[in-house]
Amino acid sequence: MDSDTGTRWLTEGEQRVWRAHLDVSKLLMYQLERDLQPFGLTMNDYEILVNLSESEERRMRMSDLAAATLQSKSRLSHQITRMEKARLVRREHCDSDKRGLFAVLTDQGWDTMRKVAPHHVESVRRHFVDLLPQGSLDELYEALAPVARHLHGERAGRP
Repeated sequence: MDSDTGTRWLTEGEQRVWRAHLDVSKLLMYQLERDLQPFGLTMNDYEILVNLSESEERRMRMSDLAAATLQSKSRLSHQITRMEKARLVRREHCDSDKRGLFAVLTDQGWDTMRKVAPHHVESVRRHFVDLLPQGSLDELYEALAPVARHLHGERAGRP
């Protein structure tokens, strides 16, 4: 700890792990995005398609979808507008809440998801899973799960 500021600076080993994590996070997302380009999709598009495809009736309230994808409501609205133009999703009014809207996966969106998912999974395998040492997935999960739980808790505690 720095006696002047009280800051607990990262050790050399902690710094090495942190920097490797940043590199992997940025470069992996960059590569996965590149691998989606031939399908005319971004990672944001794909994440929305996944969320909708895994939801009951392939629909989600816009506010829930914004929370699930960590986007502001206005940013998600612009994203959904672009995806509506591509006929991947549509908006529907919520009968129980006149101000509420649903994002709904269209048949074309479902077909796109089914076509792209195998390629995306192969990309995840090629650029991440298959590069990890044999037997390390459980260890990596155990190391990362507490961080994910903490960050989900932090997010839930914020307005």
